[in-house]
Formats: sequence, C-alpha cells, structure tokens
Amino acid sequence: PAKKGKYIHSIPIVGNRTDIPYMAKKYHIDEIIIAIPSASPTTVRELLTICQETDARLKRLPAIASSLTASLSQTVREVNYEDLLGRDAVVIENSELANFVAEKTIMVTGGGGTIGSELCRQIIANNPGKLLVIDIYENGAYELQMELKRYYPDTDVEVLIASVRDYDRMENIFSTYKPDIIYHAAAHKHVPLMEYSPNEAVKNNCMGTWNMAKLADKYNVRRFVLISTDKAVRPTNVMGATKRICEMIVQTYNRKSKTEFVAVRFGNVLGSNGSVIPLFLKQIEAGGPVTLTHKEITRFFMTIPEAVSLVLKAGLMAKGGEIFVLDMGQPVKIYDLAINLIKMKGYVPGRDIKIEIVGLRPGEKLYEELLMAEEGLESTTNDLIFIGKPIELDDEKFLNQLDHLIHIAYQNRNTIKAEIEKVCDTYHPQ
Repeated sequence: PAKKGKYIHSIPIVGNRTDIPYMAKKYHIDEIIIAIPSASPTTVRELLTICQETDARLKRLPAIASSLTASLSQTVREVNYEDLLGRDAVVIENSELANFVAEKTIMVTGGGGTIGSELCRQIIANNPGKLLVIDIYENGAYELQMELKRYYPDTDVEVLIASVRDYDRMENIFSTYKPDIIYHAAAHKHVPLMEYSPNEAVKNNCMGTWNMAKLADKYNVRRFVLISTDKAVRPTNVMGATKRICEMIVQTYNRKSKTEFVAVRFGNVLGSNGSVIPLFLKQIEAGGPVTLTHKEITRFFMTIPEAVSLVLKAGLMAKGGEIFVLDMGQPVKIYDLAINLIKMKGYVPGRDIKIEIVGLRPGEKLYEELLMAEEGLESTTNDLIFIGKPIELDDEKFLNQLDHLIHIAYQNRNTIKAEIEKVCDTYHPQ
C-alpha cells in the first residue's frame, strides 16, 4: 500500500491488485505479467481470478533465482494450466526411494503412457538395479527409451514390447528378469471408448491384472502396486467397474500370497494423454468451440509428478492389501477451467471462443468420489495420504466369477455389462 502513487523508472504505481480491472480498462492494457516470484500457488490463483476480469493476456515471472542468469524477457512465461489448479502442489518426500529400489529389478507395465513414463523417470533418477519397461504401444515405449538412454546412459534399462493379456509372453519375461517390484499401470482408461468396447476393457484391465497378479505370486515378487482411479468408486461406467475389479484382484491375492499387493487411487491427471486440458487447448487453438459435457461437472485434478509421487510413496508405505487415496483438495469445476483457459490464451469466452454444452457422455458422472463409505478411512504418517480398509470378499467365489467374466469377454458378447455387474456389485451402469 505504501508504494501507491510512487514511481519505478518513471512509471507510476497506480494501485494494488483490486485496482487491476479498472486500471487495465483505463490504460488499454494488452498484457499483464504476474511478477511475484515468491507467491504461493494459492496467491497466484487469486491474482489470476482478478486478472481474468480483464481482456488482457496473462504471463508470469517464475522464481527469481532462475532469472538472475537470463534476461527477464526470456524468463517471463505464459500462465500454464498448473497455475489454474487452485491449490498448492502436493509435495511428497520420497527420500527412502533410493534405498527401496537399489539393486532391485523394477518393472513398470504401461511404461510408455503418461503415468508409466513418469514412474520410469522418477524411479531411474534413484538408481535402481534394473528398470524393466513393458508396453504394447511401441511408439510411446520407443520415445521413452530414447529419453532414458540420453539422460541415464549408464543405468540398466530394458524396454520390451509385450501385452499383459498374453500370459505366456509375460511369464517368459518374469522367468528371465525376475522383477522385485512391479508398478502395474497398463490399462484401457478412456471412459467413452470403453463404453463402446466393454469386452476389451475386461480383457485388458481385468485379465491383464489377473495375469500379472498370478505371475507376481508365482515368481515371488516382493511388492505389486496397482494404478487405480477415483472412477472405481461406485462406478457408473465400464472403465471404472473393471478398475474396481482390478482392486478386488490385488486385495484377493494379498490374502493368499507372500507378495504385498496394494492399489493407489487418484483422480484426473493434468496434461495426461486424452485428458480434458489438452483437448480444450486444441479446441481454443482451432478457434473453438470448446465442448463441455455439462456446466456443473467437477473433477479432482493432480499434476503428473504429484500422481506418481503418491504411487511411489504408496509402494514404500505398503504392508499389503491397502487402497491408498490422496487428499486431492477441492474438486475443480470444468466449466470454470474452460473459462480460465480461454482467458489465459487472451480470448474472451463466449465472444472470441464459444463454449458448447454437449451433454454427458456414456458412463460419465457429474461428480467423482475418492472412496466408498464402506471402506472407511485411515490416516497415515503422511497427512495427505489415506488408506481405505479392504472390503471382505469370498475369494473363491470372486475368482470363479472373474474367470467366467473373462470367458464371456473373449466370446465378445453384448451382455458383458450385465456380467460385470455380477462381479462388481457397486457398478450401476447408466
């Protein structure tokens, strides 16, 4: 407040943050730079909210240390979608990770995907004995292989093209490499696509996870971490229901195996393949419209490093049987996100870029939940990570139902959704 009315290099200081909308209009401002390097993400979010009342393009100066060796014009960057998250980034300390992975063979399935590749990056940075990357999609696997070779030329990395559906191929890999720790990220994850190809969701998600669990047990893997989703809670779609069945598989095998099986459940990952923000940005780039399924739809969001830190932390904390859940803060309204992204790019919503409400897609919920009430919630030593207690299951009955479900899936019948409902009783298709 004391600076108001003074000058910096002959430029008047005309007000504080609450004056921004009026002053931007008065001086015909084209661009606003948020130049408070020490500001917390919450403060930046508050500033963005005020600045978005103007028509100006928004930019941001990051931490001052990085700008000491570069000119300010080079350092100032566009506001990015992580600035719009609305909460401080979750920082999970994984200092024990290096000891955990030392001299061990770590397998990551779906290693070429968004979560899988970030898992590989964070694991390899902690010097594992060997990193084993498994993926059926060769392009993603190849790109990751080139990246890891470039930055970690001395680390033992093996990239193998294989499908988790193929038991014999996976057994060959297990018998050859004998993994110690498995992060199972391979899955079909797109909600609308799986509504139209439900048999494929069962084959890849349920059968793939069952194959991996059987082999982890047979080859005495120390720990098995399943990547799950908030869509597994009271699922209304095939993808969520099959991931819930995956959780049931790992909880069942934890009871009968020396391997410690756990699941990690989180929400939508900012910037991941097929997620809403890259889609919105492409639509804005093309001049619109930005398509939104419902004005009131909300989602929990995490950044990719946050999601992966949680997975790795869960791998360290696991005793077996847990479903780990991260406190992801408040859900974000997707409509507000769309408005903010349009403004972030310097356009006026509704005038320059239209927003079109197209209706909920098959299997889509308005609101996601992170935990079923019947699971309860137990705190851990990390106040951002919680544990859902295992639900009681008749293991033999469940595995028989699972076997039947996979048999039906391979017959490619249209009745598969009803069969999924028999196995996952919390699944209620829309």
